[in-house]
Amino acid sequence: MSKLLPKGHKKLLNAWAFYDWANSVYNLTISSAVFPIFWGALTIVRNDQGEIINDTVRFLGYDFNNDSLISYVTALAFLTVSIISPLLSGIADYVGNKKNFLKFFCYLGALSCIGLYWFNLEHLWFGLLCYFLALIGFWASLVFYNSYLPDIAFPEQQDAISAKGYSLGYIGSVILLIINLVMILKYEWFGFESEGVPTRLSFVMVGVWWIGFSQYTYYYLPKGNKKDVLTKAVVFNGFKELKMIWKALQNNIRLRRYLSAFFVYSMAVQTIMLIATYFGIEELDWGEQNATTGLIISILLIQLVAVLGAYLTSKASSKFGNIQTLIVINFIWIGICVYAYTITTPYQFYATAAIVGLVMGGIQALSRSTYSKLLPEDAIDTASYFSFYDVSEKIGIVIGMFSYGIIAQVTGSVRYSILFLILFFVVGLVLLFRVPKTK
Repeated sequence: MSKLLPKGHKKLLNAWAFYDWANSVYNLTISSAVFPIFWGALTIVRNDQGEIINDTVRFLGYDFNNDSLISYVTALAFLTVSIISPLLSGIADYVGNKKNFLKFFCYLGALSCIGLYWFNLEHLWFGLLCYFLALIGFWASLVFYNSYLPDIAFPEQQDAISAKGYSLGYIGSVILLIINLVMILKYEWFGFESEGVPTRLSFVMVGVWWIGFSQYTYYYLPKGNKKDVLTKAVVFNGFKELKMIWKALQNNIRLRRYLSAFFVYSMAVQTIMLIATYFGIEELDWGEQNATTGLIISILLIQLVAVLGAYLTSKASSKFGNIQTLIVINFIWIGICVYAYTITTPYQFYATAAIVGLVMGGIQALSRSTYSKLLPEDAIDTASYFSFYDVSEKIGIVIGMFSYGIIAQVTGSVRYSILFLILFFVVGLVLLFRVPKTK
């Protein structure tokens, strides 16, 4: 049974932020580090010199570029989330049981991660289904997790606790990734004959970690105030509420313009984070270095620097303002994309990873808290508002990932996709400059 605490209580805020510690292991191990390397090892054939001679995967009777196939599955999963999240968040706000939905998608995602243990090319449909459902579980749970922020924290607390959540997530996920890295690279210490089994076990450990540590969050988070029983009319209530929020945005120019800017620049940020490791696998000359070690070191570097980035961004926003800070961060992202197009060596990749980490944590935490602070003061159904926020983000990712997949399929190179993403940051900057400074 959960323990009820008043809004703004330190223990309640910490319990909310701790869910980042629980679920961020998915984002690091599955989205960014181990699974992309595992996917590359399964789908790329190299010659004795390490050059790629085949990266085609046959699926459902068609031949796909390996990068394109995983990007299409990723985009389809995000499209699914963008469709179901308004429906689910509307139901959650109506009957007041957000925590049950948060639990359901947490367990769906975690169990699907465990299912990745049996991923192989002979039964590719099963492995991609687990990957698909894990992504849905992770991102759909965030709809309800994010919607708790204005419920459990006062406006003056939201920037700091949002940044703390991301920081806890980076630290927790790094700890598990280091454990997994030792298991994979020193597999003989643990009695394994190769790195294959410990790599697959890392997916299982993600699921166990996610379920186990989330229990602390569930103990303190309120269930919600029950408003009514669930009826057929309620099923589509979320879409009605989104329509209502869309109309409300027409009279809230600050929130509307900020959301437009977020939609565009987040499209680029999330796509870059999802393709970074695939870029490192296919576009860099690792020479005699172990590519697996180098890539995971890069991801660890991003995570560690991101803790500092989230903290510095929180401080900068309190001094210069949220929108002004976001403008500067977007300029930095443009510089990163321009430089990333030219890199060919691991050390250049490490340098880029460090800068990415600095702005990644900052832009994610600040974007979430900025939106929360711009919500109407009398907003009651916060889950629907955050559903609108998350739908904007997910549709942006769908566009970004499909664009990446198509460009990779046509050109055979991720580099041109990186250049294309600059356009999104430029448009996002223009829109941020148009956000009014006062209500």
